[in-house]
Amino acid sequence: MASAIDTANPEHRVRRDPRDPGIDRQAAYRREVRRGGWPLGSRLGRLIVILNLLGLAILIGGALVLNESSQGQVKARQESLNLQGQLIANVIDQTATVGEPEPSLQGDTAAGVLQSLFIPKSQRARLYDVKGHLLADSLLVTDRVDASLLPPARRPGHHRASLFGFKVFSQTKQADVARLALATEVAGALGGNPVSGVRVDEDGQRVVSVSVPIRHVRAVLGVLTLESGGMQAIIAAERTALIPFILIAIGVALLSSLMLTQLIAVPVLRLARAADRVRLSRARAIELPDLAGRDDELGDLTRSLEAMTQALSDRMTAIERFAADVSHELRNPMTSIRSAVETLDLVKTEAQRQRLVSILHHDVGRLDRLITDISNASRLDAELARNAPTPMDVARQLSDICDFYQATGKPADARVTFIAPATSEPMMVVGREGPLGQVFRNLVDNARSFSPPEGEVRVSVVRARDEVLVRVDDDGPGVPPDNLETVFERFYTSRPKGAAFGGNSGLGLAIARQIIETHGGRIWAENRLKDGQVIGASFRIALPLA
Repeated sequence: MASAIDTANPEHRVRRDPRDPGIDRQAAYRREVRRGGWPLGSRLGRLIVILNLLGLAILIGGALVLNESSQGQVKARQESLNLQGQLIANVIDQTATVGEPEPSLQGDTAAGVLQSLFIPKSQRARLYDVKGHLLADSLLVTDRVDASLLPPARRPGHHRASLFGFKVFSQTKQADVARLALATEVAGALGGNPVSGVRVDEDGQRVVSVSVPIRHVRAVLGVLTLESGGMQAIIAAERTALIPFILIAIGVALLSSLMLTQLIAVPVLRLARAADRVRLSRARAIELPDLAGRDDELGDLTRSLEAMTQALSDRMTAIERFAADVSHELRNPMTSIRSAVETLDLVKTEAQRQRLVSILHHDVGRLDRLITDISNASRLDAELARNAPTPMDVARQLSDICDFYQATGKPADARVTFIAPATSEPMMVVGREGPLGQVFRNLVDNARSFSPPEGEVRVSVVRARDEVLVRVDDDGPGVPPDNLETVFERFYTSRPKGAAFGGNSGLGLAIARQIIETHGGRIWAENRLKDGQVIGASFRIALPLA
């Protein structure tokens, strides 16, 4: 199917067929860039990554916020216990320290001071001397009574364990670990520096503990240990506070799954069903306008499928028209041959017989040319697909073709002259040398067939911006203005008066246009004018510069 030509500017005509896949090369290039980049360069890729990371980010953010909050609570409680312990240690130092220059701690006095102080029930205070012996325990002097099951009876030979000089009974491994952690903390405080941390007590509860040395000037006389429970409540509150974040993350995950299903899975399924409809109902094209309007990869896929099926439909239509045209063109010589054969037995003179035989020879030759050109036209697509385009110098090829015509031309034929470009720079295009050479030869043959014997066919090539322009001018009668476009249609064989009928198949220019358009170029015809009179035809080709 021939494309409409913009005749306002012959040098820069463009195709107006909206179904032409090359009509929007920039959009196609953008789609190629979007498809070939890394995942975050894709709209759907970014959407998938963002939605999948959103729920995880909510969980991580919630955990970090709650962890920071719990750490802040622990730190605040440690600072409070440390300040409280410093005050109590100063009171004990002022009231229960005797002896100069070697001071010592009076255990009974210090225990009495500790008993006289108010210790909240949520806290526990223990006082140790410099050897690690337990002097006082707020849990033993409070009015709170904690009831628990008695431990199992000790086996014979089970000895008491001593830790820093104070006597304790080893009940369970957990209790031993708790006592060891307490002894380590007390030993660290006896070194002269406060020690704080979170540890597990004998009941298996996590507590915040601070051990403060009791100092008189520079001498360490004992250790005061303060511990505060409630860590289990903090952990429980932290876990409870994490529940909203978990629920939000689950909701985001479900929402993202639904969105991805609606945005990707459902459209892909629609495309698959549309393709099945095309296959089962033998439709010519696939149409999903709502998906084609999307500005993402699925929109690109839909538009590509629509363009592909439309191109296939156009190809099928062209094949059907080509078959109809071939049938029509073959029928004419076949009808003439049948009529001549049927009449051959009826003629009575030798002159009439020779005339019929001459008609038969002419029609057979015409039929042979038609079949040859039809065969070449039908194989053209396969040949173009089989041969990959390569860089080639159009000026050199045109010069070789013109030299061949000059060497093999007969005196009665029009001369073929090549007008070399003004510059010696190669006129490089990316194309297939064989098919493009066929186009140039078709144009030269067509120009010679219309030129008078004393005429001249001039072939020239120039560079115009980003294109290479090829011109083939003749001195013939020109092309009727109404047929400047129809000369490129198949089987168009309008000839000037006096030309032999049936000498051309009418496929040469149609094949030339098909080859040129396959190479991304343009071909058109013009009349050469002088003083308003037509002095010949000019066929022009524009190919993109390599």
